[in-house]
Amino acid sequence: MAEPEWTWEWTGYDPAAERLRESLCTLGNGYFATRGAVPESRAGLVHCPGTYAAGCYNRLVSTVAGRQVVNEDLVNLPNWLPFRFRRRRAEGTWGPWFSPDAHALPDHRHTLDLRRATLTRTFRHQGGDAGVLGVEQTRLVHMGDPHLASLRTVFTAEDWSGEIEIESGLDGEVINGNVHRYRALDRRHLTLVRTGAEEPHTVWLSCRTRTSDVTVALAARTTVADGAPASSVLRPARHRALHHLVVPIAPGRPVTVEKTVALHTSRDTAIGDPLGEAVDRVSAAAGFPALLDSHAAAWARLWRRADIQVPGEAGRILRFHLFHVLQTLSPHTADLDVGVPARGLHGEAYRGHVFWDELFVLPYLDLHFPEVSRALLNYRYRRLPRACREAAAAGRAGAMYPWQSGSDGREETQAWHLNPRSGRWLPDHSRLQHHVGSAIAYNVWRYWEATGDTEFLHSKGAEMLLQIARFWADLAVLDPGTGRYRIRGVVGPDEYHDAYPGAARPGLDDNAYTNVMAAWVLTRALDLLRRLPAWRRDELCDRVRLEGEELAKWAEVSRRLRVPFHQGVISQFEGYDVLAELDWEAYRARYDSIRRLDRILEAEGDTVNRYKASKQADVLMLGYLFPPAELRHLFRRLGYGLDDETWGRTVDYYLRRTSHGSTLSEVVHGFVLARARRSEAWQYAREALEADIADIQGGTTGEGIHLGAMAGTLDLVQRGLTGLEAREDALWLDPVPLPALSEYGFSLRYRGHWGVSVRCRSGRLEIGVPHSEETPIRVVLAGRAVTVAPGETRALAPRED
Repeated sequence: MAEPEWTWEWTGYDPAAERLRESLCTLGNGYFATRGAVPESRAGLVHCPGTYAAGCYNRLVSTVAGRQVVNEDLVNLPNWLPFRFRRRRAEGTWGPWFSPDAHALPDHRHTLDLRRATLTRTFRHQGGDAGVLGVEQTRLVHMGDPHLASLRTVFTAEDWSGEIEIESGLDGEVINGNVHRYRALDRRHLTLVRTGAEEPHTVWLSCRTRTSDVTVALAARTTVADGAPASSVLRPARHRALHHLVVPIAPGRPVTVEKTVALHTSRDTAIGDPLGEAVDRVSAAAGFPALLDSHAAAWARLWRRADIQVPGEAGRILRFHLFHVLQTLSPHTADLDVGVPARGLHGEAYRGHVFWDELFVLPYLDLHFPEVSRALLNYRYRRLPRACREAAAAGRAGAMYPWQSGSDGREETQAWHLNPRSGRWLPDHSRLQHHVGSAIAYNVWRYWEATGDTEFLHSKGAEMLLQIARFWADLAVLDPGTGRYRIRGVVGPDEYHDAYPGAARPGLDDNAYTNVMAAWVLTRALDLLRRLPAWRRDELCDRVRLEGEELAKWAEVSRRLRVPFHQGVISQFEGYDVLAELDWEAYRARYDSIRRLDRILEAEGDTVNRYKASKQADVLMLGYLFPPAELRHLFRRLGYGLDDETWGRTVDYYLRRTSHGSTLSEVVHGFVLARARRSEAWQYAREALEADIADIQGGTTGEGIHLGAMAGTLDLVQRGLTGLEAREDALWLDPVPLPALSEYGFSLRYRGHWGVSVRCRSGRLEIGVPHSEETPIRVVLAGRAVTVAPGETRALAPRED
């Protein structure tokens, strides 16, 4: 029986909306994911049946507008979905193959079951003058065995008897075709496609990526269940491996066909031959009912650890977001060398690259799946040597992490990007967003606070933190006139502003967010060195060749970095105050959406660099990352006052000047406003919740979900509403009222405790600690500390405002 809070449905068939639905119906397990395309579809303008394995990239050179462009992409792997059917006519000939684009589809429905992580499609097919054929297809991408997927199709003849022919296969004739604006690029990533068969039920396909030389192998076993008679022919071809079956059907005798697929690549551990492993695995795989049972059981374990309880539609959407986060970053991720792909494993936007989105993802994972957080931080640690080489190549010390990362940690940000509104290719300076290094350092520190994983902090975490701090200290230059250190030539989180109007060089000076975060990193690095045991400190300083004089400069820079102000607010960067004001109302009246104001202005021959206009939160990111008391302390340490009035003015100032061209923007603004106890918070929180399901960015979700925004909404409840912090060996709480989300609950994994429950009811918080042999948890709320012992639940009243 359908559970409304656990199911999502799409009725009818609308070709214009298929790509969006395919993204939202993606199924995955952290190792690989497959978009929700209908099985009989081929890639084109309507459909994109993409399958993506985490971390499987390939680099190609293209010629665009007379320039050579190098891009590394997450590869669209061979399509395992192909499955189509046709009926034999009364005169003995075969009718056309069924296609949703060529046949009417009464009662067409897709149902996404979040609890069991299945996608079920039902429809009725009227074949010419023949009777009605009912079709039900259910698919899964197995969460228990990350290399398996399966598709079950049940055919039911309502009022006729005859035969149906089924074609099940694997298709290697695929390209990266999900993002239309990339069409000028070389998109054919696969080569050396081979196909074959293993009697009696299995076909296989093997290929390689063209430059990264990753071997990809799939094997598909297609059988008719319940011993129904069928004729079967295996037909390997050049780029496709096909299996044809002819099955008799009659009323009262449904035909069930099961297709089970195994996927392996040469990046896998503990295997020899990917193809041999795929064939062996699919041969040994259970039938669909048993696979579904074990798959649902694996998901039940995940939901016990991570489910979030919020009443109403908001809770339904939050669970949907959590579902997609877990499909991209599951416990299987802990065994992989992968980062956080900004668009999940759901499409090809941003080429599957890793940006700073882990800043919005790890705060949630730290307290539910810390082993996944550690794996994602290990991805960054393995690329620390490359970051140090990139810094050295730029004439800098320390580690300069790339804005966009892929397989090996080099800078993957394109040098040119296309404005689809104007059709022009423009220089891309977003690689100057060096604040990505601060995001990595922030995640290292917060992971340690949440988990108490001192071994990681004192080893890999410490190396990253020190090298990132070293980069900031080297980049900062003393201004003798003011006695302040300045960081020049960067781009902040806003992204719209990448240069001063008319400047010959890109970059901006003293971006407030960049400078405050640099000061925080330097302070944390110094704190860490003081915390380390003497032997480890000496060993680490020797390893990274860190001297006392360098540390003295770190301490000085951490206290004297410049933060610009104007008109009683924090300036986004030096010179922001002299930019022109934009006529926001005129642009809103002229265009349906001004979220991508940069593209609109460029198409008009103008530039957003001239205006006080932001794409997304920049200065206000500080209010997302730091609770009010810590943020005030940061500014005080830098020699600046930051009272509630100044912060309130700053929030109001940038709210009026932000176009929300990123889905992350609503997350941050909702979070910041909730902490400021503003009634406007729910407006932004609601938009963040609906960003992907309503595709508010105008077509972008069809190219992949926005993983950071989805995780950010979970963080809005877990951290934003509760004020939850894990620090000083305690859970600190400072709840804020948000009437639209006044009741909620979730569980945490904190230190050695699994399933710590947090509930808010009638304005009161309840903390429950499950029975165990662990020590009690210390909880700090409204300035008072209490301990909650294993097996105990405490009701805590927040402070009065």
